[in-house]
Amino acid sequence: MPQPPITAVCPQCHEPILPAYYFCPNCGKNLKEPPLSTSTAAQIGLYVLSIIMPVICFLAINQWRGMKYMRSADPKAKQIGIIATALMAVSTVVVVWVGIIWTEQLISSMTGGLMGAGNLGL
Repeated sequence: MPQPPITAVCPQCHEPILPAYYFCPNCGKNLKEPPLSTSTAAQIGLYVLSIIMPVICFLAINQWRGMKYMRSADPKAKQIGIIATALMAVSTVVVVWVGIIWTEQLISSMTGGLMGAGNLGL
């Protein structure tokens, strides 16, 4: 059985590789990024992370793949990235708004308690 023609070499170990390889079979070097998944499960996972990310204070930013999706050449992956980014932006605005309201209520209740104590002569 004839072997397909080898037209490239691994930049790390310099072994011959096929252009279709994502990883070097000899040393395991990442040769190119595999295509992004556009499955329903991948979309749901990205969207959920985009919504809860502001709540967890962006601690998982390295886990969020929205920018990678947005920069993809695949139109479907790009659309997924745009939706995820929009969800994260809306979620961030909601979290900030709720935080401001909560803080204002806390300050109001604290100053109201101090005003009441002042009226009692304490």
